[in-house]
Amino acid sequence: MRKGAKFSKNGTSTKCKYLVWTASNGLGNRIVTLAAAFLYAILTDRVLLVKFGADMFGLFCEPFPDSSWLLPRNFPYWKDQKHIETYESMLQNSRENSSQEFLPSFLILNLQHTHDGHNNFFHCDPSQDLLQKIPVLILLSDQYFVPSLFMIPSFRQDLSKMFPEKDTVFHHLGRYLLHPSNEPWEIIRKFYEAHLAKANERIGLQIRVFNTHRAPHQTIINEIMACALQHKLLPDFDIQKSTTSPLKKTSKAVLVASLFSEYGEKLKNMYQENTTVTMEVIRVYQPSHEERQKSNNDMHNIKAWTEIYLLSLCDALITSPKSTFGYVAHSLGGLKPWILQRAYGETIPNPPCRQAKSMEPCFHYPPKYDCRVNSTVDFTSLFHHMKHCEDVSSGLRLVNTNH
Repeated sequence: MRKGAKFSKNGTSTKCKYLVWTASNGLGNRIVTLAAAFLYAILTDRVLLVKFGADMFGLFCEPFPDSSWLLPRNFPYWKDQKHIETYESMLQNSRENSSQEFLPSFLILNLQHTHDGHNNFFHCDPSQDLLQKIPVLILLSDQYFVPSLFMIPSFRQDLSKMFPEKDTVFHHLGRYLLHPSNEPWEIIRKFYEAHLAKANERIGLQIRVFNTHRAPHQTIINEIMACALQHKLLPDFDIQKSTTSPLKKTSKAVLVASLFSEYGEKLKNMYQENTTVTMEVIRVYQPSHEERQKSNNDMHNIKAWTEIYLLSLCDALITSPKSTFGYVAHSLGGLKPWILQRAYGETIPNPPCRQAKSMEPCFHYPPKYDCRVNSTVDFTSLFHHMKHCEDVSSGLRLVNTNH
């Protein structure tokens, strides 16, 4: 946004239309919604503005030349949005057919997973016709709602031209929009040069445990090893050979991203204390272990962003199910990860992991309403480039049509 532009509660000072992104949940959720918001802004000719709190400043470079995407502090609803009308209330009040003079200048568009009622109509053309009349939309979302945009008839032609390969949407948007600023970039550069650059192959392990009581850490480590060995990402151990046997010059670097230190430590000890059947050198690195997620902490988010970016530089990834952190890493890297299956107790799932059909993140809570026939539908039956996600059976993921 150029300097000098101002907002007022009665409207904006220009004829521009705006999409204001606001933060919700952890960094992974925030990044996937940033990419989705960027695409929606492009399709609807809106200026994308982001409302960053202190925990988000310093993560990204400004993406747009000669302007800023930061929401100005003089935005009239910077602190209090309680009195702004919502898209949901507008539908409930049957104001779709109101003339434009009675429509608000500001509207909250809530696409969070907890709001699945009237916002299920977001993907319908009549809803988009209404939203087009609102100068300022304030987006609340924790979802990668890009598949919804592909459902909207008026957007399909533009999207088809922009993304002939449907599983590259986030990859292209993210690599344009999301560049680490100086502080995280320096951390990324130093770590990569010190530990990853000289390895013949880099394997990333992204381990997100939502419930530490459901499966012990050792079960998850066993599951990771079963996945890595089954798909030849890592070599097995040779109990016949001594750890003093001569090793090959080839090496693999294993990057572990997890809140818990147990994973990096146990994997490191396993490969230090045993010789591999291939005689390769396996080195394990874990940059941090915060023990718990701290979504509103600036240093926590810097560490998270650097590890997401480092994972995206790997040659292959094993990721946790339903983790937006993992989605961002593999999508930025243009990788189809091996996604771990949910483990319960001490039982290792069979198979332990499945490869994603696509580089795209999963849309966890997609709409189920078919606007044309006024009934529920499975959208995979209508769009060949949408499939259910490997890690969320009700979710949707964009894929190339040859899958």
